[in-house]
Amino acid sequence: MDYAEHQRQDGRLAMLRALYEQDDDRLNETILMKVLETYGYRKTKEWLRTELRVMEDLGAVRLYRAGEFLTAEITAAGAGHVERTSIIEGIARPSRR
Repeated sequence: MDYAEHQRQDGRLAMLRALYEQDDDRLNETILMKVLETYGYRKTKEWLRTELRVMEDLGAVRLYRAGEFLTAEITAAGAGHVERTSIIEGIARPSRR
């Protein structure tokens, strides 16, 4: 795996963890951008949206459009990945805490 792919997979995990920590399992793209920045990722909105669509294709999240904004909601499969009870290829594996 090259470094760019490692970054993408790690960024997907960061977003998935942030969604998992929410009471309603949802965050909008603006908040997810801030989450990525706390992990040192300074990416464009287009990059974020592409990664969210990949995660939707992998079954980790559901996406909703509200006007011009996207909101992501973690799925049961995405929660299982964060909890380490299942694996979604294409998203970095969470470390044991």
